[in-house]
Amino acid sequence: MFTKTKTRWKTGEKCVLTARYRWEKYTDGTYSPQPTAEEREIPLSSGETFPPIRSAEKACYWVLN
Repeated sequence: MFTKTKTRWKTGEKCVLTARYRWEKYTDGTYSPQPTAEEREIPLSSGETFPPIRSAEKACYWVLN
């Protein structure tokens, strides 16, 4: 559930706030390989699932942009 204290979401979680999100880092703590320019910032609607970085085939964390 969305709360004011939640500041990041990870691949597989459901979006509860329609907004633009930006890539923060991978869930394994790494920052490489870097996502493509198109993958660094994404629009999501409430109910959609936070995606992985497909070019790297890795799960990641997303933050509000």
